[in-house]
Amino acid sequence: MIFYFSGTGNSLYAAKNIAFHTGEELVSISAAENTGNECNEYNLKDHEIIGFVHPTYSWGPPGIVLEFIRKLKLNNFQGNYVFSVATCGGSIGNSMKVMKDCLSRKKIKLNSGFSIKMPNNFIIMGDVDSKEVEQHKLSAAEETLKQINHDIEQRITGEFRIDKGKFPWLLTGIINPMFTKKAIDPTKFQADDSCIGCGTCEQVCNCNNIQVSEKPQWGQNCTLCLACIHYCPVKAIQYGQKTENKGRYTNPHITIAEFINER
Repeated sequence: MIFYFSGTGNSLYAAKNIAFHTGEELVSISAAENTGNECNEYNLKDHEIIGFVHPTYSWGPPGIVLEFIRKLKLNNFQGNYVFSVATCGGSIGNSMKVMKDCLSRKKIKLNSGFSIKMPNNFIIMGDVDSKEVEQHKLSAAEETLKQINHDIEQRITGEFRIDKGKFPWLLTGIINPMFTKKAIDPTKFQADDSCIGCGTCEQVCNCNNIQVSEKPQWGQNCTLCLACIHYCPVKAIQYGQKTENKGRYTNPHITIAEFINER
């Protein structure tokens, strides 16, 4: 069973690739959280592999992923092989340690962990990669996924092939909490006059936080995944002034219909 969360398709692509090679079922974390259930309960088959695939937000796992794990109940869990994959634009800090500790509190041991560099999408800080860099990262990600699939197939334990970057304790221990507390502000989202009211943003929102009546309106339940910004077909959505004149990115291997259906 592969649990995944994705904002612009990078983690969905990785999760689908791993699910294909392992034969495991894909389970959307956002879909589970949107049910409002107090418990995320799943029945495991004997020897079933358990995976968590998610992006890295300011050198930590998205809050929605950690909340999902806090409410997770795995029936018939008998020390199954468990892995985690964090996609990122560069490095993940101590993100994998956060996942390991969160799972440990549920008495689930994280056997292995991996990071995969993918094209940048957090345009609130910085911009998307050039097409050349984007293609290079996507090609390199394919090779990384081959190695990850091999390690998972072999049930390799204690393998943590991750890029923490410099000063991971600072990135995850100090900057990430600041991001979680102060950076997520749905009131900064707006649609300019180019908006055509198509409703795409409402369909791709991972938190069911957008309602479109002529123009989109945002509620307070937001993960800052930026799916609404990147999937807007006319680039009408902005986050304050920080995303103006910036590029847009969605994983080229994941169609918008696929993203909507899988999330």
